[in-house]
Amino acid sequence: MEEKKIRVAITHGDTNGVGYEVILKAFEDPAMLELMTPIIYGSSKVATYYAKVLNMDVPFTIIAQASEAEDNRLNLLDCFGEKEIAVSMGEATNESGQAALQALDVTAPVNRSNISGFHGHANYLERKLESQEKGISILMNDDLRVALVTNNLAVKDISESITKQKIIEKVRLFHLALRRDLRISTPRIAVLALNPRCGEDGALGEEEKDIIAPAISELAAEDIQAFGPYAADTFFGRGDYLRFDGVLAMYHDQGMAPFKTLAPEDGVRFTAGLPIVRTAPAHGVHFELAGRNQTSANSLRHAIYTAIDALRNRKNYEAPMQNPLPKLYHEKREDGEKVRFRSSETRTAGTSRKPHQAQQQQQATAAESQQQKAENTQQNKDVNQQQ
Repeated sequence: MEEKKIRVAITHGDTNGVGYEVILKAFEDPAMLELMTPIIYGSSKVATYYAKVLNMDVPFTIIAQASEAEDNRLNLLDCFGEKEIAVSMGEATNESGQAALQALDVTAPVNRSNISGFHGHANYLERKLESQEKGISILMNDDLRVALVTNNLAVKDISESITKQKIIEKVRLFHLALRRDLRISTPRIAVLALNPRCGEDGALGEEEKDIIAPAISELAAEDIQAFGPYAADTFFGRGDYLRFDGVLAMYHDQGMAPFKTLAPEDGVRFTAGLPIVRTAPAHGVHFELAGRNQTSANSLRHAIYTAIDALRNRKNYEAPMQNPLPKLYHEKREDGEKVRFRSSETRTAGTSRKPHQAQQQQQATAAESQQQKAENTQQNKDVNQQQ
């Protein structure tokens, strides 16, 4: 039976940014449709407008619901119907922000400043999915995976937000994502310091000694391979990140600045830990590039590849746990124990008599043997005499 293609939902992002440009460019290549069945959540009118502005011929099929999506086509689920959405390329407006929010699922870039009450995709999806599980955002490409302990905080608030428990929680989530979604069997995670030069034995801060190092020690007791703390400048400057499967940074710029320097075009933001797989390009809305046909679609393509791989990896990881046989295994083990125990009982029953009783039985057996020999000898004599 032919395997059914994975369906990937892609939202149009901020309608005044580069969302439609990277979507249309990504699906200029028909080979993308061989990997999955895309469903764009957006506006057919805005999509048509950008295709004309960018002079791109990328056909799409308008559908009313996801179940109508067809393989080998770029499907667009129109979230707005006949509603007109004003497009002001390169501008952050309330209308473009609300259009992005209305289409949110698996995402193109959005600008949170023009979406009221929006604090990031991970937070939004946690609330909408009513998930008990916490998400963790991972910035990644082939060589580097970075997660953050704190995110979107003013610098003055970072230090007081760093706690041992928060570091432990983030490393656990990171560790599970690396194993389950990225199939790294024994992940090695580097934990960065908060202060310059790892605090220089307290001269530049106590967080490394009092918070970060104890958290790493506690994680080691859980067989999680976390190492550090490492000074961020030398860690990235010397290429030490290449020796690890993941890097946990303490705050936004500490992790984002080196990542975006090292992965300017192929970076992916992966929100792990949620019931659904969510990825996005690592770049922002790029208002300054909107409508200029200068934005690469590589990051979106990699986001789609990552979503497909993560979903398959997660299914393979969880498959052995779907129908566990702990009881059956336990019963077999108990049966084996019983057999071994009964055999032991039998042997014990045969050898547990008192020494003098065993000696008496041996003597009786020897006497019976001598008597039998005597009887046999007498019978032989009688036979000879008769002959």
